[in-house]
Amino acid sequence: MGGRRRREAALIQGVVQGVGFRPFVYNLARALGLTGWVTNTAAGVELAVQGSSAAVEEFFARLTGQAPPLAVIHQVARREAEPESGESDFSIRASEGGRRSTLISPDVAVCEACLAELFDPADRRHGYAFINCTHCGPRYTIIQDLPYDRPQTTMRVFTMCPACRAEYQDPADRRFHAQPNACPECGPRLWLADAHGIELPSEDPVAGAVDALAEGQVLAIKGLGGFHLAADAGSEAAVARLRGRKHREE
Repeated sequence: MGGRRRREAALIQGVVQGVGFRPFVYNLARALGLTGWVTNTAAGVELAVQGSSAAVEEFFARLTGQAPPLAVIHQVARREAEPESGESDFSIRASEGGRRSTLISPDVAVCEACLAELFDPADRRHGYAFINCTHCGPRYTIIQDLPYDRPQTTMRVFTMCPACRAEYQDPADRRFHAQPNACPECGPRLWLADAHGIELPSEDPVAGAVDALAEGQVLAIKGLGGFHLAADAGSEAAVARLRGRKHREE
């Protein structure tokens, strides 16, 4: 795209972290031949783009018109900046702190692409309970501080394996900068424990939980956002046991 060369900086506010927004900006800028950078801050997403006037205008038009499906843009505050000589590429910079004012994405139900992998026996995430990508998965319940980056989530204790790291670093992959990215080799796992918290041997913890419910036991199922108490609603004995433990007569 022709025209005079210029540089613009911008702060994008709204639900723009944990939704694949930085990878979207990165790929969009590179597709338009722009240089610059993008980063997460406690206020939102900040960026700078440099190139022809036509390319810069096209960038901001697509920024709002083609944003990731989970993104909700409330404001794009643009400002002119002095062009920088010697800048030859577009990059994702390390996140910055500051006053916390950005919005946090809610947890998002598993997307169709992840569902397809989940049920594909040939996929390395076949049957993996914690499958996710930039279009789905936990956000709100794993974040501990802003900006939203893996070191500031509960996923920081899980070191990505080489395969997951390759996805995380590949701009063409839908898991590019997906902060909860994990697999059976490196991520969290399911297990079954008794009332004392001692892990029980089980090849399939989900099947084991189903069997326990069928036997009339009460289960405390730890999920992303806390514990869910479960019992067989068709079993009077199981329901009575749960009510007794909760001190609820009805």
